[in-house]
Amino acid sequence: MTTNEKCSFCNTEQSLQTPLIAGIDGHICEACVRLANQVIISWGRKRDIKACFDKQLKPDAIKRKLDEYVIGQDLAKEILSVAVYNHYKRLRDQSADAALNMEHDGVEIGKSNILLLGPSGSGKTLLASTLARIVGVPFAIADATTLTQAGYVGEDVESILVRLLDVAEGNVGRAEWGIVYIDEIDKLARASESAIAVRDVSGEGVQQALLKLVEGTQVKIPSKGRRRDGGEEVILDTSNILFIAGGAFAGLEEHVAKRVKPNQRSIGFAATIHHAKDGIDPGEFLSEVQPGDLRRFGLIPEFIGRFPVLSVLEELDEATLIKILTEPRNALIRQFQKLFAYDNLELQFTDEAISAIARHAIERGTGARGLRAVLENLLRKTMFEAPSNDGIQRVVVDESAVLGLGEIRLEQGETAASRALAGS
Repeated sequence: MTTNEKCSFCNTEQSLQTPLIAGIDGHICEACVRLANQVIISWGRKRDIKACFDKQLKPDAIKRKLDEYVIGQDLAKEILSVAVYNHYKRLRDQSADAALNMEHDGVEIGKSNILLLGPSGSGKTLLASTLARIVGVPFAIADATTLTQAGYVGEDVESILVRLLDVAEGNVGRAEWGIVYIDEIDKLARASESAIAVRDVSGEGVQQALLKLVEGTQVKIPSKGRRRDGGEEVILDTSNILFIAGGAFAGLEEHVAKRVKPNQRSIGFAATIHHAKDGIDPGEFLSEVQPGDLRRFGLIPEFIGRFPVLSVLEELDEATLIKILTEPRNALIRQFQKLFAYDNLELQFTDEAISAIARHAIERGTGARGLRAVLENLLRKTMFEAPSNDGIQRVVVDESAVLGLGEIRLEQGETAASRALAGS
């Protein structure tokens, strides 16, 4: 008489409904295999999260890293640093307990998605891309302008998760505790406040599609390529994914001004004319933003509620633009000096020239993005001629050259690079 084998872990007998996998000295059932897989995944997550904490990813350390590349915007950097640090703590709290069926005190830490507001060129995208180099979890950046409602030409909201899964190298477990930055979120504002029903496939429709994705749901996405390619589908849980959204929200200040200081209702020839913006600094409009202002701008209330943390980036002034030109590791002045150094040319800027460049960028109204455009236009002719002129070793830019009242000086002489080479 033969006896049925038993699982060496849970002692379950082998049957038609419960087959066993035979080993050298024992057997294991399907349930124990699945449990063992969960335990191994939890160990991997715990190691990854511990490694992240060992990298000094405390809020002050994250902000110091951001300070090396991003000038100003201290409040926004503090908010992002705290959000990322709290995200790690949520992961550490949930990493192993569920898989190991350990007792839990019943308190589940929720996530606080972030909405960044600020004028164009204030550093929203730079903050997100710099944060991507600092954090140890998968980080993906998506552009809201490419998203459309399901069934229309364009990308579905699930494409955001496909990018995150690609960054995680196909590891679903790591992707499920990543961070996603959605840029140009203000472009999803409703096209009209009219009561007439219209199909807004790239506005309100996308907001509706993002609701469950941002809050937390299980989404089927292709593991490789697109669905039509016949690739396998995987299920991704977005409950632990931190979403950060950013946008310029041009025109939002008008809604804020109407609420903060509404127009007077007096009429007649002798009535005093009041303007909504009287007595208010335009640079402070966005700092007074309330959820109601975002609703009047075109975001639906349900979408606003998914982003409880609101951070406003300040408009950059001349002093801040000067620091952006000179202080960060990848400062624009250093970038152009390195370009000229490839041709053994030393590029120098006077302090007055740097101030003039900053003022010129402010006149363009594009913030920090305007700095590169000003420098490219200023140095274009020199970059065209100087490499072919063997007698030139130094390029000096002064204020008159920036203002168009003079020319950039091309000088002969020993460069710093050549002096260093000779000394070695």
